[in-house]
Amino acid sequence: MEPAAPTSASPVSAPDRGPVDVRVRQLAVARRRATALLAAVTALFVAVTAAGAHGTFLGYVQAGAEAAMVGGVADWFAVTALFRHPLGVPIPHTALIVERKDQFAATLGQFVVENFLNGDVLAERIRSARLVSRLAAWLADQANAARFAGQAAGLVVRVAEALRDEDVQQVLTAELTRAAGSVEVAPLAGRALRVLIAGGHHADLFNTIVSAADGYLGDHYDELRQLFAGEAPRWVPDTLYRRVFDRMYNRLRQRLVAMAADPGDETRHQFDAWITGLPDRLETSPELRERGERLKQDVLGSPLLRDWSSSIWQKVKEALRTQAADPRSELRRRLAEVLVATGRRLESDDRLHEGMERMVESGARAVADHFHDDLAGLVTGTIERWDAAETSSQLELLLGRDLQFIRINGTVVGASVGLVLHAIVLVLG
Repeated sequence: MEPAAPTSASPVSAPDRGPVDVRVRQLAVARRRATALLAAVTALFVAVTAAGAHGTFLGYVQAGAEAAMVGGVADWFAVTALFRHPLGVPIPHTALIVERKDQFAATLGQFVVENFLNGDVLAERIRSARLVSRLAAWLADQANAARFAGQAAGLVVRVAEALRDEDVQQVLTAELTRAAGSVEVAPLAGRALRVLIAGGHHADLFNTIVSAADGYLGDHYDELRQLFAGEAPRWVPDTLYRRVFDRMYNRLRQRLVAMAADPGDETRHQFDAWITGLPDRLETSPELRERGERLKQDVLGSPLLRDWSSSIWQKVKEALRTQAADPRSELRRRLAEVLVATGRRLESDDRLHEGMERMVESGARAVADHFHDDLAGLVTGTIERWDAAETSSQLELLLGRDLQFIRINGTVVGASVGLVLHAIVLVLG
């Protein structure tokens, strides 16, 4: 009886139906050949026995055929009992693969872990494979490093694309909030001002403020005149308050220009004195500290912070895509240089080389020791999920053709043993 054709649930897969069909035909041919030989020796035994074993030659033929038949039947039973019940009879200790699949799975899982995934075995294999030396030589090659850098950059982009923008934005906002929450604004601003003053930049700051005020006045003349007109009494003639406004407006702009141009201006000196003492007040004044913290909380709670963190992430992703797509980009070039330098240092620095080997071995041992039971369970669980009958059928397809030669060999060896025993009986008789 030929085994059933494999299904998608089988433990042994094939790229197409062709090779499976070939194995089915080969198994059928081998089975017919072994069965034909057994039938032939059985027919010979029956014929010689029916005719009467007269003479020495026929006695040898009968003894050889009888022993061959016994050997062939015994090996047929043994081979068949591996995969199914012989002749469909549920004889104990037959259909071993079907009946003992789960026990076999547990034993195989433990065997694989103890003999292949053992910490000592893995460490020895790593040492003999010289993984660190081969990795160092591979990385030291500029072309290899460039290819790896391209793959690594592409991987970073794929990971960034896989992340949800909302999640990243929340993380960035939370981290910014956490980092800013641990820093007091007022003392930080005081230290920043000290650096600004020490570099003489407060004079530029004064000029910037004055120039900004003058620019504002120049850009908002009509608006300011309308505001002034709205505050003027109704009984004042339009011509009068316009002349008053223009005079005040021009004098104010002239004053601002003079303040910016004169290094000895009194207002400038007052500003210098005020800003020079401001760092101390920011660092020591409880009122300024409290106002700084309120301002910080308002900023951190503002939607502008979330929008800013979101825009940062979008810019980072766009920069990564651009850098990863360009083989001559700064990102890929720098990464390749780091990889080449790492490879060359691994080749030249014996201490680093040995330390890396010990680290790899320790990692392999840690994985094997820590996940010992999980690895055994992986093998055991995988086999246990296979269908027992399908597993038996697939294994028979894989091994059955060779097992049929065992039947042939059993028939031939049985005949040889029968002839030898018959000869011994004749000699002793």
